[in-house]
Amino acid sequence: MRRVPRPPHGPVAIATSPWIVVGAGVVVMVVLLFVALGAYRGRSPAPDGARPPALPVPSAVVAPSAPTSVASPVPALPGISGRASGLPPSAASGSPSADPTVGSSGRPTATRSPSRASSGQPAMTGRYRVVQSFDGGFIGEVAMVNASARSRGWTVRLEFSGGRLVTAWVEGVPQGTIRESDGGFTYVSGVEVSPGGSVALRFHMERASSSPRECTVDGVRCDGL
Repeated sequence: MRRVPRPPHGPVAIATSPWIVVGAGVVVMVVLLFVALGAYRGRSPAPDGARPPALPVPSAVVAPSAPTSVASPVPALPGISGRASGLPPSAASGSPSADPTVGSSGRPTATRSPSRASSGQPAMTGRYRVVQSFDGGFIGEVAMVNASARSRGWTVRLEFSGGRLVTAWVEGVPQGTIRESDGGFTYVSGVEVSPGGSVALRFHMERASSSPRECTVDGVRCDGL
């Protein structure tokens, strides 16, 4: 007769029956879950809409403002303006500006100083010189300046002791008219000279002395003779 095997005891039974371990674990987890829910419900939650207490905000310290003093306006004296006194720039620098005069309209008007031509000096002045000398002739020049206040033409008259005029010309401007005579010639300008402007007439003479007997500009004797 066979013997019936006995059921295992202790650790051997647990090892042969794993569902016992699983079931024990499930029971432990359910117990822990109920404990956690009970602890959570025991707390008193804050009422809805409640706000945390506000922290006190330090108020800004305002420094007392210093009293400001306002300067009282200086009373204006009669005959004295608030602008800086002194002479105008033109009078202070000593420049020869025009003297202001009061006209019929009550506004100051400037009067021009008289021109040099009206003070006894001729309107056109000329200076004679020899530009180049060579065997048998020379080249002379009459340099002129308009000292008047308006544009004007001019006439040069030259006379020599003998000789012959080869040509006469003015550089850079329209040429004038030449009228020859015994031992000399007259040149009439073909263009006017502006106020303060200058022009030079040059001429070529043969077999003549370089010192003319006569040199005039608009009837006035030339300088440099």
